[in-house]
Amino acid sequence: MDDLKQILARPIQLAEQVIKWSDEAYTFRQECMELKAKVERLAGQLRQAARADLYERPARRIFDDTEKALDKAMALVDKCRAHGVVRRVFTIIPAGSFKKMANQLDNSIGDLSWLLRVSSSASDDDDFDAHIGLPPIAQNEPILFLIWEQIAVLYTGNLDARADAAASLVSLARDNDRYSKLIIEEDGVPPLLRLVKEGKLEGQENAALAIGLLGRDPECVEQMVHAGACTAFAKVLKEGPMKVQATVAWAVSELAANHPKCQDAFASHNVIRLLVGHLAFETVQEHSKYAVTSSKMSIHSVVMDKKNSTRGALIPDLMDAGEHGGTRHPGGHVSQSKNEMYSLVHSTMAAKPNGSSGKVSNGGVVASKQHNVSLSGATTRGREFEDPETKASMKANAAKALWHLAKGNAAICKSITESRALLCFAVLLEKGEGDVQYNSAMALMEICSVAEQNSDLRRSAFKPTSPAARAVVDQLLRVVDKAEYDDLLIPCIISLGCLSRTFRATETRIIGPLVKLLDEREADVSREAALSLTKFACTENYLRVDHSKAIISAGGAKHLVQLVYFSEQVVQLAALALVCYIAHNVPDSEELAQAEILTVLEWASKQSFMMQDPLIESLLPEAKIRLELYQSRDAITGSSLFISQLHQRLTLYWQSISVAVHHCFLYILIYYEAADHIPMTLYLSSGDGGMAGSSNFSLILCAQPLPKPASVKARRINIGGAGRQKDGRACN
Repeated sequence: MDDLKQILARPIQLAEQVIKWSDEAYTFRQECMELKAKVERLAGQLRQAARADLYERPARRIFDDTEKALDKAMALVDKCRAHGVVRRVFTIIPAGSFKKMANQLDNSIGDLSWLLRVSSSASDDDDFDAHIGLPPIAQNEPILFLIWEQIAVLYTGNLDARADAAASLVSLARDNDRYSKLIIEEDGVPPLLRLVKEGKLEGQENAALAIGLLGRDPECVEQMVHAGACTAFAKVLKEGPMKVQATVAWAVSELAANHPKCQDAFASHNVIRLLVGHLAFETVQEHSKYAVTSSKMSIHSVVMDKKNSTRGALIPDLMDAGEHGGTRHPGGHVSQSKNEMYSLVHSTMAAKPNGSSGKVSNGGVVASKQHNVSLSGATTRGREFEDPETKASMKANAAKALWHLAKGNAAICKSITESRALLCFAVLLEKGEGDVQYNSAMALMEICSVAEQNSDLRRSAFKPTSPAARAVVDQLLRVVDKAEYDDLLIPCIISLGCLSRTFRATETRIIGPLVKLLDEREADVSREAALSLTKFACTENYLRVDHSKAIISAGGAKHLVQLVYFSEQVVQLAALALVCYIAHNVPDSEELAQAEILTVLEWASKQSFMMQDPLIESLLPEAKIRLELYQSRDAITGSSLFISQLHQRLTLYWQSISVAVHHCFLYILIYYEAADHIPMTLYLSSGDGGMAGSSNFSLILCAQPLPKPASVKARRINIGGAGRQKDGRACN
């Protein structure tokens, strides 16, 4: 304001000078008197503006234009003053100069009238619902002055007028991104934040909605954070009405989504804990199946718990505020010592086994110091009587805010998982509806994604023995096993894949439902299922061999073959990567051989778009080599076994023949092509000669089809006697 008063000093001096020189006019005296009247009115407005609390943004622009108009008026009046004859002769004053000057002064008067009107403090009797009107200066940019008008009302109007002004800014912010930036540039954020903290319910809701709409890019969000958005939102989340809290939670989610760097700023103002408190309200106590049974506590811990509950006696317990609110004993029938014992047992049974407060016991919500800081007892009792729609909106927006705040932030994820939020997400994913379910699934997906990259978070939050972690996995698996194509399916698939390194080898129930989704009609579902299974079979997973065998046992090989051959390109790449990992981990699998995985890899190696993928380029050659090595060894082993069995049978058969044979050769040609799985073909041939009573069989094994048995160069196996060979062919 001091700067504005300094700016006003020169226009006031100019106005006084114009008034003085108008009285000294020698020519065009009547026109000068008309200008004097206008300047006198303008000077009065300038003096009034110097005493008023002005809205600075339009004031500077209007004062600049007014100063320019007064400069021109002073120059015009100066020409009309009494000067020498020569100067009067050579001074030219156009006939339209006074009319033009009068219009400029009228415009300045109108601008100052508008400025004083919008900047004056409005009483309760003023009609701020009526439109003030635009000043003459707004002819070139009417939207800007409409924004100025609403922001000025936010600064100086009463609560009802400020609520209407906030609603007008909401409409402008929804219409155009440029309008949003203008509102921020013209200092519209500070009065909106003040209205969020101090206004009535409607005004608070409109202001929070406007803040959420204005944060469309990182630069805008950064300005809001610097203006104090975190402090204002934290105050409302702690003490405000639930409808306003729901809108504020939505605004937090919008700001965090558009500018992730503001996550830590919200976390430093305790917003995470407050949101978790809202999420846990009337959520955790409904599901006791995931609660940890309290173990026996020492006398010391009981006494300390009693002391803590005594210190916080002024803050009602959430258990008493909830379903146990009507269990008080009638006065006069129970002694004071019995009441104290009941309170002690109640607080002890509600305590966490390790002595800390704030967890679930026996299915109820326990009053913790953390939660009582977030929600006072009076506020909690008031929240119980909110309508179900408002409660659902509060939970949905709180989950959405936690979703965007947790995205890529390990510290916030750790803070969330150390609270009851994981259990709340599991319950809401099971029992919630609509946005509550979807936002809970997305929040879990972001937390699991961070846990995949952060081993400390993974070990602390998703231990196999953790009830909350088991609850989360159960609900994720329920959605995946249900396999309904909706908004929940893909986030749950991704979450299970991110948790792949937390499952034990005996945890086989996860693989089956994911393998079934490989046969899904929707391409995005098949792709995400393949990507999740890849995380089970990749080299970073210590149990990759066990998981690969589980994938094969669940029938994954045949589904993957179909995906590699016939699916869309993005699905083909994901499926081929999984095939390569499985072939690398268990190349000796009979199921892979039956599914002709080696043929699939050979075909894929000839597809240019597949080999251009860096991951496929690095995995496929080695997987192909390992399959060729193990499957060729298996083929040789199988052929040797067949030959041995055939040897035994022919020996028994020959020994049973009683007819005397001089010499006999039995040639058995086995045609076998491994790639095409052509059945073996046997050819028998014989020759005579040799001594009576002896025999000689030749078993010839051929790896490829030959036109004639005589052209086979093979190994001779003598069966029966040790007769001599007459044909003289080379046998190796």
